[in-house]
Amino acid sequence: MNTDLKSLNPKSLWKNFESLTKIPRPSRKEAEVIEFMKKFGNDLGLETIEDEVGNVIIKKPATPGMENRRGVILQGHLDMVPQANSDKDFDFETDPIEAYIDGDWVTANGTTLGADNGMGVAAAMAVLEATDLEHGPVEALFTVDEETGMTGAFGLKAGLLDGDILLNMDSEDEGELYIGCAGGIDASAKLNYTETPANEKSVTYKITVSGLKGGHSGIDIPLFRGNANKLLFRLFKTAAKDFGLKISEVHGGSLRNAIPREAHATVTVCGEHKEAFAKYFKEYNAIVSSEYSTSDPELKLSCEATDAVAKVMDEKSQTNFINAILACPNGVIRMSNDMEGLVETSTNLAVVTVENGVAEAISLLRSSVDSAKDDLASVVSSVFDLAGAETILDGDYPGWKPNPDSAILKEMKEIYNNKFGKIPDIKAIHAGLECGLLGGVYPNWDMISFGPTIRFPHSPDEKVNIATVEKFWDFLVETLKHVPKK
Repeated sequence: MNTDLKSLNPKSLWKNFESLTKIPRPSRKEAEVIEFMKKFGNDLGLETIEDEVGNVIIKKPATPGMENRRGVILQGHLDMVPQANSDKDFDFETDPIEAYIDGDWVTANGTTLGADNGMGVAAAMAVLEATDLEHGPVEALFTVDEETGMTGAFGLKAGLLDGDILLNMDSEDEGELYIGCAGGIDASAKLNYTETPANEKSVTYKITVSGLKGGHSGIDIPLFRGNANKLLFRLFKTAAKDFGLKISEVHGGSLRNAIPREAHATVTVCGEHKEAFAKYFKEYNAIVSSEYSTSDPELKLSCEATDAVAKVMDEKSQTNFINAILACPNGVIRMSNDMEGLVETSTNLAVVTVENGVAEAISLLRSSVDSAKDDLASVVSSVFDLAGAETILDGDYPGWKPNPDSAILKEMKEIYNNKFGKIPDIKAIHAGLECGLLGGVYPNWDMISFGPTIRFPHSPDEKVNIATVEKFWDFLVETLKHVPKK
């Protein structure tokens, strides 16, 4: 296993990325990486600021002769999504990421890599420490908690930054420039239920859905990958009716912005239906494995006898909750009429839990149209209202409306064409970039998002293409060199 990332080009960017892999930085646990970034800026002798929510800002003066250029903000987020395979013993709060070179890609051993958004952060660091680049005034903005709440973007105050061009480096397809993104909102439903004694003659099973690819709940949602929560509760619907299945516990998914790859449940089945249930489970396994043979070829369902449980969910609440999970919208809701191939509206049934008298379901809803997002939130709330649950909508953040007349967009299209012989694709992204929030605080900013090619972010299959990192860096350097005058 080749772990020598510093051997890759551009060496300065990969050196900084390797440093980031050694620093634990799951969302909302960024204290160590914040201190690391502050030390990095101070050691360079640059003005370094930590704001009241933990964002780090490092300011670098223009190189000689470039003082009359417009100021550029290089922006990325410090946190990463902590996802590991079930057989991987890993603590994201203490353990370094085990990054390695795998052919044309860099990936990690059994966990997320953190290229989202470590690549953008490392690129900004490389610019800050470089002594051989030409650029106007540069400010690096490193935000916190982008992945779970966009806390850094929400908390950024006006007046801290002087530039008026924002280069967000959190996109995941080299050769594409993004000029818009989706907004989002969290829907959290909670149903209180009564725990009733389990039938002494019942058989207890542990049921597991695993092997799904999962992925980013915005970028990967049009791939129509399996949702572990949906697959589990689809099984429950028939098994409850025909074999007396009762739910004791459920733990499905773990992060609101990741398509759930795994779900685990402890259930009971009436003893007299033991053989019939086993036959049905085998048939169901074959059906869903066939359905997802292309998108999720490693899908696996297992059912194993386990120790008896004392309590199960009361029948009425169980019926209502199963129906709500099955009825809850999930996946692509609508494609954009304005940009071909762009998902306009979607939702991800991300986390489902049942334990200790409380059943919960968390969905992340996205849309580039705020009214469509609000309508979808109303639909999800209605589903759970009918089940007797209470639904809370929070974490609402706006989308970023595309500006096809952007001056920096025109400049970067020309730069890319001159350097690589083609016009980059101009797109909007079905994900929650921080640009929407940041542009609300600094409405004068002209914003573009771009980056190297990253595949399967938010999953242990995450990887970044080595060749595109070098192209991304060369494009960034050339852009800084040709930023328009004030």
